[in-house]
Amino acid sequence: MSLPFVDRSSSSLPVQFVAQPKWRAWLKEQSAARRGWIESTGVSGGAGDLVVLPGRDGKAAGAVLVIPAKPTLWDFGVLTKLPAGVWKLVSDPAPVSMTDAMVAIGLGTWKFDRYKAKKARPGPRFVWPESADKARATATIAAISLARDLITTPSSDMGPAELASAAQELGKAHKARVKVIVGDDLLKQNYPMVHAVGRASTRAPRLIDLVWGKESDPKVTLVGKGVCFDTGGLDLKPAGGMLNMKKDMGGAATVLAVASMVMAAKLPVRLRVLVPAVENSVSGNAFRPLDVVPTRKGLSVEIGNTDAEGRLILCDALHEGASDKPTMMVDCATLTGAARVALGTDLPALFCNDDALADDLLAAGKAVTDPMWRMPLYAGYKRLLDSRVADLNNAPGVAFGGAITAALYLQAFVPDDVPWAHFDMMAWNNASRPGRPEGGEAQAARAIFAAIEKRIGEKRISNPT
Repeated sequence: MSLPFVDRSSSSLPVQFVAQPKWRAWLKEQSAARRGWIESTGVSGGAGDLVVLPGRDGKAAGAVLVIPAKPTLWDFGVLTKLPAGVWKLVSDPAPVSMTDAMVAIGLGTWKFDRYKAKKARPGPRFVWPESADKARATATIAAISLARDLITTPSSDMGPAELASAAQELGKAHKARVKVIVGDDLLKQNYPMVHAVGRASTRAPRLIDLVWGKESDPKVTLVGKGVCFDTGGLDLKPAGGMLNMKKDMGGAATVLAVASMVMAAKLPVRLRVLVPAVENSVSGNAFRPLDVVPTRKGLSVEIGNTDAEGRLILCDALHEGASDKPTMMVDCATLTGAARVALGTDLPALFCNDDALADDLLAAGKAVTDPMWRMPLYAGYKRLLDSRVADLNNAPGVAFGGAITAALYLQAFVPDDVPWAHFDMMAWNNASRPGRPEGGEAQAARAIFAAIEKRIGEKRISNPT
């Protein structure tokens, strides 16, 4: 995407910020003419109010944004509503940094107009503040925009092959090694679950494996669910449930966004990204309810429901990721409706087998305004995964605790000595808000990156000896 920033401008218009508690005092200090103009616009000093100030020539002379007493970066995303022109932030957005304010502006200008003949008119542009970390902000915007583009692209143009191509392009940009195992080669190389879920589609399943960094650096492994479209399989979804299933590869897009930020920042880690990419389709060779399918780990799984396919492809990838004994492993997945019922669409559910890792992720999410909520890996529900004919059943026939039982299923493929976190997320903005237009979203990506960076800085991330 084209970023709405310029390095300098001799004719930029000033944008100042006024904290909501100070609005009335600020307004009294203005001229009678300016006060009259502001009052005529209906601006009353509420957080998020944005007013363009007129000059004597009738043209815009500047703008004022009312911010909360304790703003977050998203409060500055509303600046994308300014009219076309070049603008310059002249107030301190503290406690938000200028870098984060520019991230919010950049992400707020994201558009998905790939299929539109008529493109949107150019909007406002902003001068890079001297105190902003231009490289960091640009890398963050690029990473999140990549994920948004991938998630929002219709499945007709974003199948397993296209998702693999996106990973390969990202790897090439950062000189990473990308290996892709396709079709029946998945069976030859022992990824039976990925093959079973994806074999019914005319678009072959595949396992994407990206590796970057020095072998001697601490190992960080990211795993993303890459279901490029989910019909539900033979346990077919109703039409309404299928409507937005192009976003079912949102976990894969999210880990690619994290990888993009890690590689752009050149963090001293040995990064590995594993994405099982499939389309869960219906045909004569589709896997069936009550089939028993082997896994890479050697455990057998009875298929309680073919629409619980995400955990099936993830289990092979998680077992492979854990084989390296990484210092931390994180998976992201649009896994269960149960998580959305519990937490809504904004809060990804976090499950974690390591309290220190969970604390770091929660703290990072709070620090960068990328929220999540920890939920329990309650061992008492493991009994619900029992099968009479196999080692596990992928979909217990109970209506309660679905996000927990899905996480417990995944945990069965992760050794206790590998710190692991699982995010069950929406990966979609249902409505536009400042900095977050409607469409795909890389939820938790900035938090995961911040946690990795902080753990490295504090030297609390190292390979097991």
